[in-house]
Amino acid sequence: MLKPILLVEDNPKDLELTLLALERSQLANEVIVVRDGADALDCLLRRGAFESWLDGNPAVILLDLKLPKVDGLEVLRTIREHANLRSIPVVMLTSSQEESDLVQAYELGVNAYVVKPVSFPDFVAAISEIGVFWAVVNEPPPGSMRLLRDARQ
Repeated sequence: MLKPILLVEDNPKDLELTLLALERSQLANEVIVVRDGADALDCLLRRGAFESWLDGNPAVILLDLKLPKVDGLEVLRTIREHANLRSIPVVMLTSSQEESDLVQAYELGVNAYVVKPVSFPDFVAAISEIGVFWAVVNEPPPGSMRLLRDARQ
């Protein structure tokens, strides 16, 4: 069974565009959506309302940088510090072109840093390439999962 993609995005418009782009790329992976950093960590660490959500780790995490409650860099830091999570590929998907954000993300172990393209066709192409590479082409670490359900509400 294909492993899901965990999408952490708070902006409704960016969420909709990302889901549409993933759909157009015809990936069969389920996409689990959470809208802030605290829920992302709860989902990955199987805490609280997310206690039984995941069975294993996602194939890839598409992580926005600027998130409510816990920002993307802190989510990334926690993922890399946690033995059961550190091998999950993380793609920072952001509109920030700040060099300090880029440097911090790589210092914390991000696998890719993608600035969201402004034009819709470029955005769809970028998301499709990211999704296909990380969810299909890339060989994930052992312990990755079978899946589950969509957290969108």
